[in-house]
Amino acid sequence: MAPDTRPGPRPDPRPDAAGSTRRVEGSAWLGGTHRHARVAGGGQVHADLVLWAWLGRLTGNLSPAALGMAWFDWACHLMMSPDKQHELATDAVLGWQRWLQYLATPADDAVDPVRPLAQDKRFVDPAWNASPWRQLSQGFLLSQQWWHRATSTVRGVAPHHADVVTFVARQMLDCVAPSNFVTTNPVVQRAVLASGGMNLVNGAMRAWRDAQGLLAGKPRVVNYRPGREVAVTPGKVVMQNRLIELLRYDPVGPAVHEVPLLIVPAWIMKFYILDLSPHNSLVRYLVERGHTVYMVSWKNPQADDRDLTMDDYRQLGVTAALDAIVAQTGASKINAAGYCLGGTLLAIAAAAMARDHDRRLASMSLLAAQVDFTEPGELSLFIDDSQVSFLEAAMWQQGYLDTRQMAGAFQLLRSNDLIWSRRLRHYLLDLPEQESDLMSWNADATRMPYRMHAEYLHRLFLRNSLASSRYLAGGRPVSLSDIDVPICAVGTLTDHVAPWRSVYKIIPLTDTEITFILTSGGHNAGVVSPPGSANRSYQVAVHRHDDPYIDPDRWLARVPQLEGSWWPAWDQWLVRHAGKYVPPPAPIPDTAPAPGDYVLQQ
Repeated sequence: MAPDTRPGPRPDPRPDAAGSTRRVEGSAWLGGTHRHARVAGGGQVHADLVLWAWLGRLTGNLSPAALGMAWFDWACHLMMSPDKQHELATDAVLGWQRWLQYLATPADDAVDPVRPLAQDKRFVDPAWNASPWRQLSQGFLLSQQWWHRATSTVRGVAPHHADVVTFVARQMLDCVAPSNFVTTNPVVQRAVLASGGMNLVNGAMRAWRDAQGLLAGKPRVVNYRPGREVAVTPGKVVMQNRLIELLRYDPVGPAVHEVPLLIVPAWIMKFYILDLSPHNSLVRYLVERGHTVYMVSWKNPQADDRDLTMDDYRQLGVTAALDAIVAQTGASKINAAGYCLGGTLLAIAAAAMARDHDRRLASMSLLAAQVDFTEPGELSLFIDDSQVSFLEAAMWQQGYLDTRQMAGAFQLLRSNDLIWSRRLRHYLLDLPEQESDLMSWNADATRMPYRMHAEYLHRLFLRNSLASSRYLAGGRPVSLSDIDVPICAVGTLTDHVAPWRSVYKIIPLTDTEITFILTSGGHNAGVVSPPGSANRSYQVAVHRHDDPYIDPDRWLARVPQLEGSWWPAWDQWLVRHAGKYVPPPAPIPDTAPAPGDYVLQQ
């Protein structure tokens, strides 16, 4: 195994490009060995952080101040808008009239006043078409529609506050949906009659076991285990340092492309999203097509990793991996791909390399990765200065962002699918747990170091420093416009983590040839889209550096849709930058097998 690779002395992240001193992107952090927090101005805020961390345990790490400001902004503007009040009162009366008329109309002649959204599956069972269940569901949907108008269309409310109030209103309504209760759900009542009530008994026992496991802090059982059922593509650990293990996958033929491929996954989850089961492993797919694939496997941080920075991730992750690949293969050029947050880090590294005249990259691929965070998707509901400061307190106390804290945010964003539907299936209907390799991977979460995550939230989400050429890498600013290697950017159509229109912003921010691929599916399932998958499609077009800009909506309307997986299109693009065929790199003796040790850390 190659020796440990560590960066040199860490630059102070506080000086800006001009050398003056400024606050650390708004973050409070523990520096060196001192066990007290430092913020701009040098003041200590130990008591503040202790109090906020305690409050966070009571509120699920949601800032009461952020929620209060959002509600106050909405309520004040609504009180100052008599026309809006009149409009909402009129809508309420008309809604009641529509519902009462619907009650009085025979079932065969009734037309539903409201149709659920396509993703809302709560009332799809035919049992909901009978009385009185159809009236209950329509009354709920009419209330949901009214509250959406009331919270999202008040003049003068800050867009972020309007989104937060709308989100909170939706969560509160979802709590009282008729699908959640035995007395108002005909599907549950049918199951009670069929099982003699045992579905409720078994569901209650399952809920008790789940609650005990949650209170005890026990991780959810993962049935697809790395190295056994998933992450089984043969390979070796060819380099290790305190932050990554670098995996190299074994070639399957006598020759490979001379330009190796480095994949940088997000460290918010484990790398094997790209190496799931053999039939849907992107790594296996690429290896079988003659690519020498290297994969970064991130360490799951502990409390003593609290001071790892974003620049540590760049140096110990991307830079250290590139150094090792060059040393092992002798390649002068490397293709690099980054997924999600790993793609953002890769873009930062590529901009720093271009700034420093490091020409080792042959191309860069960004898979569902953002570089501009002005429209970062639904996660922005949990990200403002108040909320981030509140979250920092929890991270300061623990040294990291816990997996359960991240999981809670994602579950709230998709509460119908991940909270209420699961409660209905497992606790009321007593249906067996649905398992798949992707769902099992989703439960195998990781932690985020305190200082790194604080920098990430402040510099990227809150300040959007990368898109505005103010992001510091190695103590100096980087600009995406310096990147001159070909780029392939992949967005997924229904992505709620990295919306495709946000991913598309790489085009106006760089001055190089960009191939943009838009594929069906969401953030994970859209990327994990092997050939042969049903109901898959994609669009692809090339934007040359001197082409006029086309906005994403016109791009969507103009570019033809192609059936099937986007993987072959990306492989064809990679091949154009992968060089001729050469013998595979020599094996490295005395190396551990993939997937290594870091992926197994809990």
